[in-house]
Amino acid sequence: MTREERLLAAVIDAVDTLVDDFDLIDFLHTLCDRCTELLDVSAVGVMLEDPGGNLQLIAASDEHTRLLELFALQHDQGPCVECHRNGAVRLNIDLTSPVQTDPFPVFAARARQAGFLVTHALPMRLREEVIGALNLFDARPQNLSAADARVAQALADVATIAILQHRTIAHANQQRAQMHAALTSRIVIEQVKGILAERWNTSVDDAFDALRRHARSHQLGLTQLCRQLIDGDIDTDAIQP
Repeated sequence: MTREERLLAAVIDAVDTLVDDFDLIDFLHTLCDRCTELLDVSAVGVMLEDPGGNLQLIAASDEHTRLLELFALQHDQGPCVECHRNGAVRLNIDLTSPVQTDPFPVFAARARQAGFLVTHALPMRLREEVIGALNLFDARPQNLSAADARVAQALADVATIAILQHRTIAHANQQRAQMHAALTSRIVIEQVKGILAERWNTSVDDAFDALRRHARSHQLGLTQLCRQLIDGDIDTDAIQP
């Protein structure tokens, strides 16, 4: 696929949020995939605001990034946290620069340990409402071009509109239920990832990729598949590493 075709596919993914069985977790993981493909970055994370106004990690492109983002939330510091707080875009942050990382030295040190040298944070925002942050990480000392920055913000904006649109379509009570379900789903998915990784003696990322492939090839939602595995409705032997 050309870059234009991949960008169009990302927009189509957002349009699919209009369907009844929209899976928020799968949609945001697909957003991470689209970002790594289109922007040539090493990793991506997505944080969303829960009904209480607190940031929650919802999706990450790999296990190292997931743990790093959780670290940022636990220590309440990092570009992603600041981006959600003030709605400002932060691009081309050199994680090796004491000056640029002065507001979040602990996070920067952990990011470097994870192998990242540059990070970017873009708000997931519609007008004045900021619902989360899109975080990009690169293991190479290279900046995001102005064109790529526009694409990144466009992806964040499309995802924001899609999420808010789905919330609007749903009943007001379901808005809280969706976030609660997403957080619950994340726990179930993490459990299954760990079970498969241990059983196959492989990485958590490889186990997660296998889960996603199986879910798509069998037309199952990712959360639905993981719940069926936990409940014993599907044998783990049915999942191919």
